[in-house]
Amino acid sequence: MDSQRLRPLLTARGPFASVYFEDSHDTPDAEAQLELRWRAIREQLEELGADQAVTAEMERAVLDARPPVGRSGRGVIASADGVMLNEHLIRPTAAPVVRLSELPYVVPLVEHGFQDMNHLLVAVDHTGADITTHINGTERTETVDGGGYPVHKASGAETSGYGDPQLRTEEAARKNLRAVATRVEQLLGEVGPEAVFVMGEVRSRSDFVGLVPYQVQSLIDELEVGARHGGQDAETVAQAIQAALLKRRLAAIDDAAQRFSAEVGRPSGLAAEGLGPVCSGLRQGAVDTLIIGDIGEETVVSDEELTTVAPDADVLSEQGAAPARTLRADEALPMFAVSVGAALIRTDERIAPADGVGAVLRYAPTLH
Repeated sequence: MDSQRLRPLLTARGPFASVYFEDSHDTPDAEAQLELRWRAIREQLEELGADQAVTAEMERAVLDARPPVGRSGRGVIASADGVMLNEHLIRPTAAPVVRLSELPYVVPLVEHGFQDMNHLLVAVDHTGADITTHINGTERTETVDGGGYPVHKASGAETSGYGDPQLRTEEAARKNLRAVATRVEQLLGEVGPEAVFVMGEVRSRSDFVGLVPYQVQSLIDELEVGARHGGQDAETVAQAIQAALLKRRLAAIDDAAQRFSAEVGRPSGLAAEGLGPVCSGLRQGAVDTLIIGDIGEETVVSDEELTTVAPDADVLSEQGAAPARTLRADEALPMFAVSVGAALIRTDERIAPADGVGAVLRYAPTLH
């Protein structure tokens, strides 16, 4: 996953309360079930010593949030600075996760994925499109009309004096779709969505996709949920988007697994595995994608300001930093990866890196 949305966590003050649980909204008693789940989580946080003000803020965030569509998980991270993250997840965790620690715990977010990925939804036909921007939990819809007409050839139309009606309608449709393509490209620069979902009848989708530049095409997923004005309900569209997001996540894992497997052990040095090599890659800003497996209870050490990390105090001292903090590796390594702009991947059975952690590198780091 793109780690950009996690960057605000880097400057927040700890300790952090990190909780993950199921908040599916697919039964008549869903609200009552949510309150019961939250009550049990709140009790665990209190037992761990969480500040009452923090748990109160988290409670408001959990109970006041809009309900999800169907089956869902929830991830909430809060600190003394307030609720830093409150997200629906594509899938819930197998069991509730509750932590109070120096750093945020983001591995379940990486594993289960944001349900509310920043994206555009483009409902297109040959007259134009309705474009909905979903950015940071808010949405706005606008209609694009390129002014091209007619887009349907009139019955019995004649060609004499006016040119071929078929050519006129095709050019009108292209004009409208070019206007949509231009607006979508503008929105990419303005709001930076991570995905563009396109719905509409097959010909309209195909013609639109053929008009956008490559950088837009690379973000597009076509949704087969009917025509622009076909009356699709919001739940059907939301389910199609969630299925596309899940497919994207699996493809990203597959890509990282292939790159890692191809490079690990090669002289090129473009992959690393194990706490020592991965920490070295993070210190040098060389990590492109951090691959998180089963790290277990492993720990790492860092300096007081959390500017560097190492597998043990001796290695950190060799780098000229004073060992000041011992941290859980499954909390520290993802956050250091966020600090260097690396992507985060939760691995599956395809790869099992040493110490439960690996990395695909931007360049071969020096050996230290």
